[in-house]
Amino acid sequence: MVCRRAGRVIIDNAKCAIVKACIRDPEVQRSYADCAEGYGFKIDPCPPHDPQKKGIVESGVKYLKGNFLPLKAFRDLTDLNRQAKAWAMEEAGTRRHGTTGEAPLTRFEIERAVLLPLPPVAPDLGVWSQANVHPDCHIQFEHAYYSVPFSLVGKLLWFKATDGMVTIYHDFKPVAAHGRTRKYGDRRTVNDHLPPDAQAFFAHDRAWCLEQAGRIGPACAELIERLLSDRIVERLRAAQGVLRLQKSYAASRLEAACARALAHESPYYRTVKTILAGGHDLRSDDWAATTPEAIPHSGRFARNAASLFAAPDTVQ
Repeated sequence: MVCRRAGRVIIDNAKCAIVKACIRDPEVQRSYADCAEGYGFKIDPCPPHDPQKKGIVESGVKYLKGNFLPLKAFRDLTDLNRQAKAWAMEEAGTRRHGTTGEAPLTRFEIERAVLLPLPPVAPDLGVWSQANVHPDCHIQFEHAYYSVPFSLVGKLLWFKATDGMVTIYHDFKPVAAHGRTRKYGDRRTVNDHLPPDAQAFFAHDRAWCLEQAGRIGPACAELIERLLSDRIVERLRAAQGVLRLQKSYAASRLEAACARALAHESPYYRTVKTILAGGHDLRSDDWAATTPEAIPHSGRFARNAASLFAAPDTVQ
């Protein structure tokens, strides 16, 4: 029932419209509230436990089930709509209604003048729901994930999903909006929603690491390239760690440490860090030499190599 003067719709307390029925303070379902706002009418729920104030609508549902659905077969949705329109205009709309005593189509011509006009643009209605924010700063909706600011991790938030958008709210204020995806497992992430450490990780990607290493020197560039080209282990964090050593050591020292690590065939973050921490990059000796005499040792267990090949009678 629609009243033009007040722009209101009297409805029963169906769960699709009224979450909690109450004679004075009914709680309206958010999606239905959007519908009322979009089409410009007010919701006037019937008082609970007072059937005399309801419209006579249930009998129409029974008439549809008994006179249309059992006698029809449908190829698809388009065919169903075509047959339903023909049935409504030619049979259901022309019958004599048991309560009004008139044909529904005749009655509709009288009521048409008091109906509200439709809006020029149909409102984009959506589905309202709630979801907890996961530790990775995302909520889940229909097997897809949407990011929110990291400060809201662990909170229960409302969100509205329309055909094209998912808008997330906290304390009735929108905190994130994403284009809706229907791909299973897809993620819609805004980097600014992530914690600072995570933002730095994603900003310092492989291309960034190679660019920064090239600015430091050829040895650093080669070491970073070898880290990132590892076919077994993902070493992006290691490459980021090597470049982060610039905060504690000069770029020239980092370049020298990378050169020493490459000479010893140990292009790893731990090796570079150990060289810098021990000051080995500052040594002026020939650290690249590979002869046994160049390798420092205590001599306690060393033997003269010449004695290993001496004649048996000369061995002591």
